[in-house]
Amino acid sequence: MSIIGYEFYRILGKMGFRENLKSQLEYSGMLVKELAALSGVKKKTIDSYLGTRSYIPSAEAAVNIAQALGVSVEYLVTGKNAKQKTAHYPPEAKTVAEITAQMKEKNRRMAVAIIKSMKKQEDEEKK
Repeated sequence: MSIIGYEFYRILGKMGFRENLKSQLEYSGMLVKELAALSGVKKKTIDSYLGTRSYIPSAEAAVNIAQALGVSVEYLVTGKNAKQKTAHYPPEAKTVAEITAQMKEKNRRMAVAIIKSMKKQEDEEKK
């Protein structure tokens, strides 16, 4: 599932620790072995959190993983930041999420790269 697809499901509140961890890993571009090294949590253990059985980490492991990813534990568990009550996205975001969720992975990555490039250009024009 693409980053945008994950974001869509997060908005709907259908994501738990496993999905949020996967999403954050994909967003950060970090590999599981890199997360293991940064967090001090064994790769095999992180794989168990990401697996279909999706084990829930101990509080200590969750804190270490969250710190390594630069997010809060609350975000990994609920998909929301402590200060974030409700995310407000334009209606087009849902459409983009639905479309990209149906695309092949290569095309999803390309679409995300295009959107990021457009956002970067927009930010530069504001300067």
